[in-house]
Amino acid sequence: MTLLGAKLAAARAAGAVSRRAGRGGTSLPGKVLMRLEPHAIGELAARLPNGSAILSATNGKTTTAAMVASIMGRGGHRLVHNRAGANMAGGVASALLGAAGRRGTMAGDTGLFEVDEFWLDRLVPEVRPRVLLLANLFRDQLDRYGELETIADRWAEVVADTPAQLVLNADDPLIADLGRERDALFFGVEDPAMALPGLAHASDSKHCRRCGAPYRYDLVFLGHLGHYRCDACGAARPAPQVAAERVVLDGLRGARVTMRTPAGTADVTLPLPGLYNVYNMLGAAAMALSLGAPLADVVAGLEAVSPAFGRAETVRVGDREMLLLLVKNPAGANEVIRTLALEDGEHDVLAVLNDNIADGRDVSWVWDADFEVLAGRLRRVVCSGTRAPEMALRLKYAGVPAGRLEVVEELPRALDAAVDGGDGRLVAIPTYTAMLELRDELVARGVAGSSFG
Repeated sequence: MTLLGAKLAAARAAGAVSRRAGRGGTSLPGKVLMRLEPHAIGELAARLPNGSAILSATNGKTTTAAMVASIMGRGGHRLVHNRAGANMAGGVASALLGAAGRRGTMAGDTGLFEVDEFWLDRLVPEVRPRVLLLANLFRDQLDRYGELETIADRWAEVVADTPAQLVLNADDPLIADLGRERDALFFGVEDPAMALPGLAHASDSKHCRRCGAPYRYDLVFLGHLGHYRCDACGAARPAPQVAAERVVLDGLRGARVTMRTPAGTADVTLPLPGLYNVYNMLGAAAMALSLGAPLADVVAGLEAVSPAFGRAETVRVGDREMLLLLVKNPAGANEVIRTLALEDGEHDVLAVLNDNIADGRDVSWVWDADFEVLAGRLRRVVCSGTRAPEMALRLKYAGVPAGRLEVVEELPRALDAAVDGGDGRLVAIPTYTAMLELRDELVARGVAGSSFG
Protein backbone atom coordinates (compact mmCIF):
# COMPACT_ATOMS: atom_id res chain seq x y z
CA MET A 1 0.00 0.00 0.00
CA THR A 2 1.31 3.46 -0.91
CA LEU A 3 1.63 6.21 1.67
CA LEU A 4 -1.41 8.02 0.20
CA GLY A 5 -3.29 4.73 0.19
CA ALA A 6 -2.65 4.31 3.90
CA LYS A 7 -3.94 7.82 4.56
CA LEU A 8 -7.08 7.12 2.51
CA ALA A 9 -7.71 3.97 4.56
CA ALA A 10 -7.27 5.87 7.83
CA ALA A 11 -9.71 8.59 6.74
CA ARG A 12 -12.29 6.00 5.69
CA ALA A 13 -11.97 4.27 9.04
CA ALA A 14 -12.58 7.56 10.85
CA GLY A 15 -15.74 8.11 8.85
CA ALA A 16 -16.99 4.61 9.60
CA VAL A 17 -16.45 5.11 13.34
CA SER A 18 -18.31 8.43 13.19
CA ARG A 19 -21.28 6.90 11.39
CA ARG A 20 -21.50 3.99 13.83
CA ALA A 21 -21.52 6.50 16.67
CA GLY A 22 -24.50 8.23 15.03
CA ARG A 23 -22.62 11.45 14.30
CA GLY A 24 -22.86 11.25 10.51
CA GLY A 25 -19.80 11.22 8.29
CA THR A 26 -20.39 13.53 5.34
CA SER A 27 -17.36 15.77 5.91
CA LEU A 28 -15.36 14.10 8.69
CA PRO A 29 -13.49 11.57 6.50
CA GLY A 30 -12.39 14.40 4.22
CA LYS A 31 -11.27 16.54 7.14
CA VAL A 32 -9.20 13.65 8.49
CA LEU A 33 -7.72 13.03 5.06
CA MET A 34 -6.71 16.67 4.66
CA ARG A 35 -5.11 16.62 8.09
CA LEU A 36 -3.06 13.61 7.00
CA GLU A 37 -2.42 14.88 3.44
CA PRO A 38 -3.06 18.64 2.89
CA HIS A 39 -3.08 18.31 -0.92
CA ALA A 40 -5.23 15.17 -1.09
CA ILE A 41 -7.97 17.02 -2.97
CA GLY A 42 -5.59 17.99 -5.74
CA GLU A 43 -4.04 14.52 -5.95
CA LEU A 44 -7.39 12.75 -6.17
CA ALA A 45 -9.00 15.27 -8.53
CA ALA A 46 -6.07 14.82 -10.91
CA ARG A 47 -7.03 11.16 -11.30
CA LEU A 48 -10.38 12.00 -12.95
CA PRO A 49 -9.91 11.43 -16.70
CA ASN A 50 -12.45 14.08 -17.76
CA GLY A 51 -11.42 16.65 -15.18
CA SER A 52 -13.84 18.54 -12.95
CA ALA A 53 -16.36 21.36 -12.82
CA ILE A 54 -16.95 23.69 -9.87
CA LEU A 55 -19.93 25.93 -9.17
CA SER A 56 -20.53 28.50 -6.47
CA ALA A 57 -23.27 30.95 -5.55
CA THR A 58 -25.04 32.38 -2.54
CA ASN A 59 -28.36 30.85 -3.64
CA GLY A 60 -29.05 27.67 -5.59
CA LYS A 61 -25.78 25.72 -5.47
CA THR A 62 -27.26 22.35 -4.54
CA THR A 63 -30.16 22.59 -6.99
CA THR A 64 -27.94 23.76 -9.86
CA ALA A 65 -25.48 20.92 -9.20
CA ALA A 66 -28.37 18.45 -9.19
CA MET A 67 -29.46 19.78 -12.57
CA VAL A 68 -25.95 19.41 -14.00
CA ALA A 69 -25.75 15.87 -12.61
CA SER A 70 -29.07 14.98 -14.21
CA ILE A 71 -27.85 16.29 -17.57
CA MET A 72 -24.42 14.67 -17.49
CA GLY A 73 -25.88 11.35 -16.41
CA ARG A 74 -27.77 11.25 -19.70
CA GLY A 75 -24.46 11.01 -21.52
CA GLY A 76 -23.19 8.16 -19.39
CA HIS A 77 -20.79 10.23 -17.32
CA ARG A 78 -19.91 8.75 -13.95
CA LEU A 79 -19.79 11.73 -11.62
CA VAL A 80 -17.84 12.23 -8.43
CA HIS A 81 -20.20 14.72 -6.82
CA ASN A 82 -20.64 16.12 -3.32
CA ARG A 83 -24.37 15.68 -3.74
CA ALA A 84 -24.99 15.71 0.02
CA GLY A 85 -24.43 19.46 -0.05
CA ALA A 86 -21.26 19.41 2.08
CA ASN A 87 -19.56 22.18 0.11
CA MET A 88 -16.49 23.13 2.10
CA ALA A 89 -13.12 21.43 1.75
CA GLY A 90 -14.07 18.49 3.98
CA GLY A 91 -17.12 17.69 1.87
CA VAL A 92 -15.22 17.86 -1.42
CA ALA A 93 -12.42 15.72 0.00
CA SER A 94 -14.98 13.18 1.27
CA ALA A 95 -16.58 12.90 -2.16
CA LEU A 96 -13.21 12.26 -3.78
CA LEU A 97 -12.22 9.84 -1.02
CA GLY A 98 -15.41 7.87 -1.55
CA ALA A 99 -14.54 7.42 -5.24
CA ALA A 100 -10.84 6.61 -4.79
CA GLY A 101 -9.88 3.04 -5.56
CA ARG A 102 -6.67 1.04 -5.50
CA ARG A 103 -3.66 1.75 -7.66
CA GLY A 104 -4.74 5.25 -8.56
CA THR A 105 -8.19 4.36 -9.91
CA MET A 106 -11.39 6.38 -9.43
CA ALA A 107 -15.01 5.21 -9.46
CA GLY A 108 -15.96 8.07 -11.73
CA ASP A 109 -14.69 10.02 -14.71
CA THR A 110 -15.84 13.61 -14.02
CA GLY A 111 -15.86 15.72 -10.88
CA LEU A 112 -18.83 17.97 -10.07
CA PHE A 113 -18.42 20.04 -6.93
CA GLU A 114 -20.56 22.77 -5.42
CA VAL A 115 -18.31 24.99 -3.31
CA ASP A 116 -19.10 27.42 -0.51
CA GLU A 117 -18.49 31.06 -1.45
CA PHE A 118 -15.79 31.48 1.18
CA TRP A 119 -13.88 28.33 0.17
CA LEU A 120 -13.71 28.96 -3.57
CA ASP A 121 -10.25 30.56 -3.53
CA ARG A 122 -8.81 27.57 -1.68
CA LEU A 123 -10.47 24.79 -3.64
CA VAL A 124 -10.17 26.00 -7.25
CA PRO A 125 -6.33 25.85 -7.21
CA GLU A 126 -6.50 22.30 -5.83
CA VAL A 127 -9.21 20.90 -8.11
CA ARG A 128 -8.09 22.85 -11.20
CA PRO A 129 -11.55 22.65 -12.84
CA ARG A 130 -12.23 22.67 -16.58
CA VAL A 131 -15.37 24.78 -16.01
CA LEU A 132 -16.14 27.29 -13.26
CA LEU A 133 -19.73 28.49 -12.81
CA LEU A 134 -20.36 31.59 -10.68
CA ALA A 135 -24.10 32.09 -10.45
CA ASN A 136 -24.92 34.92 -8.01
CA LEU A 137 -23.85 36.89 -4.96
CA PHE A 138 -26.51 38.00 -2.49
CA ARG A 139 -26.20 39.42 1.00
CA ASP A 140 -25.97 36.36 3.24
CA GLN A 141 -24.43 35.68 6.66
CA LEU A 142 -22.80 39.11 7.03
CA ASP A 143 -21.32 38.02 10.34
CA ARG A 144 -19.32 35.37 8.48
CA TYR A 145 -18.69 36.78 5.00
CA GLY A 146 -18.79 40.55 5.41
CA GLU A 147 -20.06 42.72 2.57
CA LEU A 148 -20.60 41.28 -0.91
CA GLU A 149 -17.61 43.17 -2.27
CA THR A 150 -15.39 41.15 0.07
CA ILE A 151 -16.41 37.91 -1.64
CA ALA A 152 -16.34 39.54 -5.08
CA ASP A 153 -12.74 40.63 -4.57
CA ARG A 154 -11.73 37.11 -3.52
CA TRP A 155 -13.54 35.66 -6.52
CA ALA A 156 -11.82 38.14 -8.83
CA GLU A 157 -8.46 36.74 -7.73
CA VAL A 158 -9.70 33.20 -8.41
CA VAL A 159 -10.88 34.16 -11.90
CA ALA A 160 -7.59 35.88 -12.69
CA ASP A 161 -5.57 32.79 -11.78
CA THR A 162 -7.63 29.97 -13.32
CA PRO A 163 -7.64 28.88 -16.99
CA ALA A 164 -11.08 27.30 -16.52
CA GLN A 165 -13.94 28.11 -18.87
CA LEU A 166 -15.99 30.69 -17.00
CA VAL A 167 -19.79 30.45 -16.88
CA LEU A 168 -21.24 33.65 -15.41
CA ASN A 169 -24.62 35.19 -14.68
CA ALA A 170 -24.94 38.22 -16.96
CA ASP A 171 -27.80 39.58 -14.85
CA ASP A 172 -25.75 39.86 -11.64
CA PRO A 173 -23.52 42.95 -11.91
CA LEU A 174 -20.89 41.67 -9.48
CA ILE A 175 -20.65 38.33 -11.26
CA ALA A 176 -20.68 39.69 -14.81
CA ASP A 177 -17.92 42.15 -13.95
CA LEU A 178 -15.59 39.25 -13.14
CA GLY A 179 -15.64 38.11 -16.76
CA ARG A 180 -15.21 41.34 -18.69
CA GLU A 181 -11.58 40.57 -19.49
CA ARG A 182 -12.18 36.88 -20.24
CA ASP A 183 -13.90 34.76 -22.86
CA ALA A 184 -16.81 33.84 -20.58
CA LEU A 185 -20.09 32.10 -21.34
CA PHE A 186 -22.86 34.31 -19.96
CA PHE A 187 -26.44 33.34 -19.12
CA GLY A 188 -29.47 35.46 -18.26
CA VAL A 189 -33.18 36.17 -18.60
CA GLU A 190 -34.46 38.10 -21.62
CA ASP A 191 -38.23 37.99 -21.03
CA PRO A 192 -39.47 41.46 -19.92
CA ALA A 193 -42.73 39.89 -18.73
CA MET A 194 -40.79 38.56 -15.72
CA ALA A 195 -39.69 42.03 -14.59
CA LEU A 196 -40.58 43.45 -11.19
CA PRO A 197 -41.77 47.05 -10.75
CA GLY A 198 -38.29 48.08 -9.60
CA LEU A 199 -35.45 47.31 -7.23
CA ALA A 200 -36.56 46.09 -3.82
CA HIS A 201 -35.49 48.27 -0.91
CA ALA A 202 -33.15 45.52 0.29
CA SER A 203 -31.50 44.90 -3.07
CA ASP A 204 -27.74 44.44 -3.21
CA SER A 205 -25.20 45.57 -5.81
CA LYS A 206 -26.83 48.89 -6.62
CA HIS A 207 -23.51 50.56 -7.45
CA CYS A 208 -20.90 49.91 -10.12
CA ARG A 209 -17.96 47.87 -8.84
CA ARG A 210 -15.63 49.77 -11.17
CA CYS A 211 -16.46 53.42 -10.50
CA GLY A 212 -18.97 53.44 -7.63
CA ALA A 213 -21.75 55.23 -9.55
CA PRO A 214 -25.30 53.86 -9.23
CA TYR A 215 -26.51 51.42 -11.86
CA ARG A 216 -29.48 52.31 -14.02
CA TYR A 217 -31.82 49.32 -14.30
CA ASP A 218 -34.07 48.89 -17.31
CA LEU A 219 -35.44 45.58 -15.99
CA VAL A 220 -35.27 43.95 -12.55
CA PHE A 221 -36.01 40.23 -12.28
CA LEU A 222 -34.86 38.98 -8.87
CA GLY A 223 -33.20 41.01 -6.13
CA HIS A 224 -30.51 42.96 -7.99
CA LEU A 225 -30.53 40.62 -11.02
CA GLY A 226 -31.65 42.28 -14.22
CA HIS A 227 -30.67 44.50 -17.14
CA TYR A 228 -28.44 47.33 -15.92
CA ARG A 229 -25.95 49.92 -17.06
CA CYS A 230 -23.53 52.34 -15.42
CA ASP A 231 -23.99 55.70 -17.11
CA ALA A 232 -20.76 56.99 -15.56
CA CYS A 233 -18.24 54.45 -16.92
CA GLY A 234 -20.30 52.54 -19.49
CA ALA A 235 -20.11 49.12 -17.80
CA ALA A 236 -23.26 47.25 -18.85
CA ARG A 237 -24.87 43.85 -18.71
CA PRO A 238 -23.20 41.58 -21.29
CA ALA A 239 -25.40 39.83 -23.84
CA PRO A 240 -26.05 36.26 -22.63
CA GLN A 241 -25.34 33.35 -24.96
CA VAL A 242 -27.62 31.08 -22.91
CA ALA A 243 -30.89 32.92 -22.34
CA ALA A 244 -34.47 32.41 -21.21
CA GLU A 245 -36.30 34.18 -24.02
CA ARG A 246 -39.79 33.31 -22.76
CA VAL A 247 -40.77 32.24 -19.24
CA VAL A 248 -44.13 31.07 -17.93
CA LEU A 249 -44.22 30.46 -14.17
CA ASP A 250 -46.74 27.78 -13.20
CA GLY A 251 -46.84 28.58 -9.48
CA LEU A 252 -45.58 25.72 -7.32
CA ARG A 253 -45.76 23.26 -10.22
CA GLY A 254 -42.76 24.54 -12.18
CA ALA A 255 -42.00 26.71 -15.18
CA ARG A 256 -42.03 26.57 -18.97
CA VAL A 257 -39.04 28.17 -20.63
CA THR A 258 -37.93 28.83 -24.19
CA MET A 259 -34.14 28.67 -23.90
CA ARG A 260 -31.70 29.96 -26.51
CA THR A 261 -28.19 28.47 -26.51
CA PRO A 262 -25.19 28.36 -28.88
CA ALA A 263 -26.35 24.83 -29.75
CA GLY A 264 -29.86 25.94 -30.68
CA THR A 265 -33.18 26.91 -29.10
CA ALA A 266 -35.34 24.52 -27.09
CA ASP A 267 -38.49 24.51 -24.99
CA VAL A 268 -37.98 23.18 -21.45
CA THR A 269 -40.69 22.16 -18.99
CA LEU A 270 -38.92 22.59 -15.66
CA PRO A 271 -40.45 20.62 -12.75
CA LEU A 272 -39.16 23.10 -10.14
CA PRO A 273 -40.99 26.34 -9.29
CA GLY A 274 -39.96 29.97 -9.33
CA LEU A 275 -37.81 32.31 -11.38
CA TYR A 276 -34.89 31.48 -9.11
CA ASN A 277 -34.98 27.93 -10.48
CA VAL A 278 -35.07 29.31 -14.02
CA TYR A 279 -31.76 31.00 -13.20
CA ASN A 280 -30.46 27.73 -11.75
CA MET A 281 -31.57 26.01 -14.95
CA LEU A 282 -29.75 28.49 -17.18
CA GLY A 283 -26.53 28.15 -15.20
CA ALA A 284 -26.74 24.36 -15.27
CA ALA A 285 -27.42 24.33 -19.01
CA ALA A 286 -24.47 26.63 -19.70
CA MET A 287 -22.13 24.53 -17.53
CA ALA A 288 -23.27 21.25 -19.11
CA LEU A 289 -22.85 22.64 -22.63
CA SER A 290 -19.34 23.76 -21.66
CA LEU A 291 -18.62 20.21 -20.52
CA GLY A 292 -19.67 18.90 -23.94
CA ALA A 293 -23.26 17.79 -23.30
CA PRO A 294 -25.52 17.91 -26.39
CA LEU A 295 -28.62 20.11 -26.25
CA ALA A 296 -30.94 17.09 -26.26
CA ASP A 297 -29.29 15.80 -23.07
CA VAL A 298 -29.55 19.26 -21.51
CA VAL A 299 -33.30 19.42 -22.11
CA ALA A 300 -33.94 15.83 -21.02
CA GLY A 301 -31.84 16.21 -17.89
CA LEU A 302 -33.53 19.45 -16.86
CA GLU A 303 -37.01 18.03 -17.36
CA ALA A 304 -36.15 14.94 -15.31
CA VAL A 305 -34.43 16.65 -12.38
CA SER A 306 -35.69 15.89 -8.88
CA PRO A 307 -35.59 18.52 -6.15
CA ALA A 308 -32.87 18.29 -3.54
CA PHE A 309 -34.16 17.99 0.00
CA GLY A 310 -35.75 21.21 1.18
CA ARG A 311 -35.58 22.86 -2.24
CA ALA A 312 -39.20 22.50 -3.46
CA GLU A 313 -39.39 18.89 -2.31
CA THR A 314 -42.74 17.45 -1.26
CA VAL A 315 -43.25 14.88 1.50
CA ARG A 316 -46.41 13.48 3.07
CA VAL A 317 -46.79 13.93 6.82
CA GLY A 318 -49.88 12.22 8.17
CA ASP A 319 -52.78 13.19 5.95
CA ARG A 320 -51.09 16.31 4.61
CA GLU A 321 -48.72 17.07 1.78
CA MET A 322 -45.87 19.32 2.93
CA LEU A 323 -43.81 21.40 0.52
CA LEU A 324 -40.36 22.44 1.76
CA LEU A 325 -38.92 25.72 0.52
CA LEU A 326 -35.53 26.73 1.95
CA VAL A 327 -35.13 30.43 2.80
CA LYS A 328 -31.94 31.99 4.14
CA ASN A 329 -31.69 35.60 2.95
CA PRO A 330 -33.95 38.38 1.64
CA ALA A 331 -33.52 37.56 -2.05
CA GLY A 332 -34.36 33.89 -1.62
CA ALA A 333 -37.25 34.62 0.73
CA ASN A 334 -38.73 37.15 -1.68
CA GLU A 335 -38.68 34.62 -4.51
CA VAL A 336 -40.43 32.04 -2.35
CA ILE A 337 -42.99 34.69 -1.46
CA ARG A 338 -43.37 35.59 -5.15
CA THR A 339 -43.91 31.93 -6.04
CA LEU A 340 -46.50 31.38 -3.30
CA ALA A 341 -48.32 34.53 -4.39
CA LEU A 342 -48.95 32.92 -7.79
CA GLU A 343 -51.03 30.20 -6.12
CA ASP A 344 -54.73 30.74 -5.50
CA GLY A 345 -56.22 30.64 -2.01
CA GLU A 346 -54.71 30.85 1.47
CA HIS A 347 -51.62 29.09 2.78
CA ASP A 348 -50.83 27.16 5.95
CA VAL A 349 -47.17 27.72 6.80
CA LEU A 350 -44.55 26.26 9.14
CA ALA A 351 -41.87 28.96 9.45
CA VAL A 352 -38.66 27.81 11.17
CA LEU A 353 -36.06 30.49 11.89
CA ASN A 354 -32.70 29.47 13.38
CA ASP A 355 -29.65 31.59 14.19
CA ASN A 356 -27.02 28.86 14.38
CA ILE A 357 -23.55 29.48 12.96
CA ALA A 358 -24.39 27.90 9.60
CA ASP A 359 -27.45 30.17 9.32
CA GLY A 360 -25.65 33.34 10.37
CA ARG A 361 -26.18 34.74 13.85
CA ASP A 362 -27.74 37.91 12.47
CA VAL A 363 -31.35 37.19 11.47
CA SER A 364 -32.31 40.81 10.87
CA TRP A 365 -32.67 39.88 7.19
CA VAL A 366 -36.24 38.74 7.90
CA TRP A 367 -37.18 42.42 8.18
CA ASP A 368 -35.95 42.96 4.60
CA ALA A 369 -38.05 40.12 3.15
CA ASP A 370 -41.38 41.28 1.73
CA PHE A 371 -43.76 39.16 3.81
CA GLU A 372 -46.34 41.92 3.39
CA VAL A 373 -47.05 40.50 -0.08
CA LEU A 374 -48.47 37.35 1.49
CA ALA A 375 -49.87 38.71 4.75
CA GLY A 376 -53.50 38.56 3.66
CA ARG A 377 -53.06 35.08 2.19
CA LEU A 378 -51.72 33.31 5.30
CA ARG A 379 -54.47 31.31 6.98
CA ARG A 380 -52.28 29.97 9.78
CA VAL A 381 -48.56 30.15 10.59
CA VAL A 382 -46.72 28.06 13.16
CA CYS A 383 -43.39 29.72 14.02
CA SER A 384 -40.58 27.56 15.33
CA GLY A 385 -36.80 27.49 15.75
CA THR A 386 -34.31 29.27 17.96
CA ARG A 387 -35.72 32.63 16.88
CA ALA A 388 -39.39 31.67 16.63
CA PRO A 389 -40.69 34.74 18.52
CA GLU A 390 -38.86 37.09 16.15
CA MET A 391 -40.34 35.28 13.15
CA ALA A 392 -43.80 35.73 14.63
CA LEU A 393 -43.12 39.39 15.39
CA ARG A 394 -41.98 39.98 11.80
CA LEU A 395 -45.15 38.43 10.42
CA LYS A 396 -47.30 40.42 12.85
CA TYR A 397 -45.71 43.64 11.60
CA ALA A 398 -46.24 42.43 8.02
CA GLY A 399 -49.96 42.41 8.73
CA VAL A 400 -50.70 38.80 9.68
CA PRO A 401 -53.39 38.87 12.41
CA ALA A 402 -52.10 37.70 15.78
CA GLY A 403 -54.83 35.07 15.94
CA ARG A 404 -53.33 33.34 12.93
CA LEU A 405 -49.85 33.08 14.50
CA GLU A 406 -48.66 30.39 16.90
CA VAL A 407 -45.18 30.13 18.44
CA VAL A 408 -43.91 26.60 19.16
CA GLU A 409 -40.17 26.72 19.57
CA GLU A 410 -39.47 22.96 19.68
CA LEU A 411 -39.53 21.67 16.11
CA PRO A 412 -41.20 18.25 16.64
CA ARG A 413 -44.11 19.87 18.50
CA ALA A 414 -44.29 22.65 15.91
CA LEU A 415 -44.50 20.10 13.11
CA ASP A 416 -47.34 18.32 14.89
CA ALA A 417 -49.16 21.60 15.47
CA ALA A 418 -48.79 22.65 11.84
CA VAL A 419 -49.92 19.29 10.46
CA ASP A 420 -52.88 18.94 12.85
CA GLY A 421 -54.06 22.51 12.44
CA GLY A 422 -55.70 22.20 9.05
CA ASP A 423 -56.02 20.27 5.82
CA GLY A 424 -54.67 20.62 2.31
CA ARG A 425 -51.08 21.53 1.52
CA LEU A 426 -48.72 22.75 4.23
CA VAL A 427 -45.75 24.93 3.21
CA ALA A 428 -42.59 24.74 5.34
CA ILE A 429 -40.10 27.61 5.02
CA PRO A 430 -37.06 26.67 7.12
CA THR A 431 -33.65 28.30 7.28
CA TYR A 432 -30.62 26.10 6.56
CA THR A 433 -30.00 24.35 9.90
CA ALA A 434 -33.74 24.24 10.48
CA MET A 435 -34.06 22.38 7.19
CA LEU A 436 -31.51 19.82 8.39
CA GLU A 437 -33.36 19.41 11.70
CA LEU A 438 -36.66 19.08 9.90
CA ARG A 439 -35.18 16.44 7.63
CA ASP A 440 -33.89 14.45 10.61
CA GLU A 441 -37.34 14.62 12.20
CA LEU A 442 -39.02 13.43 9.00
CA VAL A 443 -36.53 10.57 8.65
CA ALA A 444 -37.19 9.56 12.26
CA ARG A 445 -40.91 9.50 11.49
CA GLY A 446 -40.32 7.36 8.43
CA VAL A 447 -41.73 9.87 5.92
CA ALA A 448 -38.42 10.87 4.27
CA GLY A 449 -35.50 8.83 3.03
CA SER A 450 -32.24 8.72 4.95
CA SER A 451 -30.10 9.82 2.00
CA PHE A 452 -29.73 13.55 1.41
CA GLY A 453 -31.00 15.11 -1.82
